[in-house]
Amino acid sequence: MADQPAPIDVTTTSVWAQLQTHAAESKPDLRAWFDKDPDRAERFTLQAADLTVDLSKNLIEDQTVELLVKLAEQVNLAERFEAMLSGQHINVTEDRAVLHTALRRPAGQEPELVVDGQDVDRDVHDVLDAIATFANKVRDGRWVGVTGKPVKTVVNIGIGGSDLGPVMVYEALKPYVQEGLEVRFVSNIDPADVYEKTAGLDPETTLFIVASKTFTTLETLTNARLARAWLWEQLSARGIIDDSDEARTDAVSKHFVAVSTALDKVEAFGIDPTNAFGFWDWVGGRYSVDSAIGTSVAIAIGPDRFAEFLGGFHAIDQHTRTTPFAQNVPVLMGLLNVWYTNFLGAHTHAVLPYAQYLHRFPAYLQQLTMESNGKSVRWDGTPVTTETGEVFWGEPGTNGQHAFYQLIHQGTRLIPADFIAVANPARALQDGGTDVHALFLANYFAQTKALAFGKTADEVRAEGTPESIVPARVFSGNRPSTSILAPALTPAVVGQLIALYEHITFVQGIVWGIDSFDQWGVELGKKLALEIAPAVTGDGLALADQDPSTRLLITKYLQMRTN
Repeated sequence: MADQPAPIDVTTTSVWAQLQTHAAESKPDLRAWFDKDPDRAERFTLQAADLTVDLSKNLIEDQTVELLVKLAEQVNLAERFEAMLSGQHINVTEDRAVLHTALRRPAGQEPELVVDGQDVDRDVHDVLDAIATFANKVRDGRWVGVTGKPVKTVVNIGIGGSDLGPVMVYEALKPYVQEGLEVRFVSNIDPADVYEKTAGLDPETTLFIVASKTFTTLETLTNARLARAWLWEQLSARGIIDDSDEARTDAVSKHFVAVSTALDKVEAFGIDPTNAFGFWDWVGGRYSVDSAIGTSVAIAIGPDRFAEFLGGFHAIDQHTRTTPFAQNVPVLMGLLNVWYTNFLGAHTHAVLPYAQYLHRFPAYLQQLTMESNGKSVRWDGTPVTTETGEVFWGEPGTNGQHAFYQLIHQGTRLIPADFIAVANPARALQDGGTDVHALFLANYFAQTKALAFGKTADEVRAEGTPESIVPARVFSGNRPSTSILAPALTPAVVGQLIALYEHITFVQGIVWGIDSFDQWGVELGKKLALEIAPAVTGDGLALADQDPSTRLLITKYLQMRTN
């Protein structure tokens, strides 16, 4: 295990007890707080790069912020953040540095970053330069398939961070995608996924990117083999290649590239190792979209826009590193999540983008936050001493308003919510003279107002509501929300949003004393799947070795299977 200081038991700090007392004594009343404090909104609205972040509708007072900042100081948050940036092995169970922030360091930044004898800056920019060169070849038609036709469709094959990040960013930045190019994403081992994603494609103009660091990921390699078989079958049916190994290898070399460091396995698959873009063991999958894992995005939006995307990340990295905690947006948002989870009893956290292009952002955050902080032991192997993690979930507005907002407004559970919007839409449309985006954002503003201030029984009665249904139309208010507003959904802003939540996650992990960068909970199911696979394919001895429930389920499956 890496040589790192033992985590501080946050429950033994002096401020923890103060926060418990404060939470017990606090009587949140957002109406009264705003009435008594005309500067509340101004004081609790902060800026981080292009992001305007309004924290004023949270269940906090000045004393709350003061205590939470003190908590961050007592768990040595600043020192732990510097330890990450400098390349210390803070991923203790895997004895690794955690350097996703190095992926977006500008070239030539001082001091240079050398970790474990590795010139990180040089290595990162060598790969970025290679990706840019390759992306430009695809975009301008110099990269051609086996028949000399340029690429029109890129299919990214990955899973987890090798899929969720690129697909989210691609969807978010669709207005920036080069005309005539399309990217599709395959991740699920369910054969329906690869079938549907290759349906209707022209094999002569399709390029596959196989994203797997070790080139052994079960789902990714299975789908890669299915895609390779599809390519061979389609090209053979057109008489373009024969069934010789030479013809097939030539086709793969022109229609497949890899994101991997296992060059021997890449070559064995048929991909030219010179067309493999590497990344490092200090890049966790859920933190990797700004690495070579983002190659599909770089192709789609172009290297210059991809550089702007990286610049957005770096702007938030710098904000987090240099801004005092009391004005530090990721730090305060992370501490607020601790406040709600550990002191006010919240279990879930909603992320509600009022931007359709961000429709995959909540799904992306599910992996980032829950795979990072869904832990019950601290980084020294001792049990956690308090609740950890939250269930992150969400859906774009206004769809969510017609689905689950009822629970947030009038349910019995406390559900903090982040609302995200942009001032300038990529697609501005009018409906009979009405600015549709303005109407859309009226909902964004209205929802946080309703959550915060609610509606009293007297206000309901004043509307002429029959007394029998007054209780059903009362809104308690005091439902916390954070509003994030950006000028537009640019590549830089998307990078800023991702980095914001990366550092929010980090803050929570440090407070709880957990290793936010390993993911052993993912491994057990994968290992068992390999062990169970023979039973699922009819091996009687393997079936007999299963527990009664699993054995019965597999037996029922085998009885149902007809093809």
